[in-house]
Amino acid sequence: MSTFVQQLPALIGVVIGALGSYLASTRGDHARFRREQAARWEERRLEAYTTYARSLKKSVTLAYRIAAHLGNDPHPHPLAPEEAAPQLADAADARDPAGEALLMLGSPEVVEKAREWVVVVMDMEAFLRDRTHSPETWSNMLMRQRSARDGYYAAVRRDLTLPPGHSADWQLVPPQPS
Repeated sequence: MSTFVQQLPALIGVVIGALGSYLASTRGDHARFRREQAARWEERRLEAYTTYARSLKKSVTLAYRIAAHLGNDPHPHPLAPEEAAPQLADAADARDPAGEALLMLGSPEVVEKAREWVVVVMDMEAFLRDRTHSPETWSNMLMRQRSARDGYYAAVRRDLTLPPGHSADWQLVPPQPS
């Protein structure tokens, strides 16, 4: 019995060491799982944000082309409203599921900025449906659309903790005469 008592502190040390090792390993596994899960959700949010932006951008591009046909925009590829109607319908149909994913995964700020952007796009579409000819009004709508898009992208960057990005306000320089 005295041998057992002499070895008891060593045995207790082994048990405590094994328990400590187990607890540290378990904590590490849980922390790694949480990091991986957060990364997966971040990837899903980025995909939802990108898909929504892409669906709105398709509508905006079609709007530019229709506006060019109506004499409101200098877009080099005008498109008649009648020809654009099926494409506009497809773009609007694509916005709905993209918007649902955004509602499920997006932060409240991003969802609000997405709402602001889509409202401007819908105003542009209504303007074109009325076949209005007013380049000045169209120009103001474009500025509102660009501002709303910038707000959306800034909110996305903040939510995903990305660095600030480019405003995408590209000034195209007209070709210089030779």
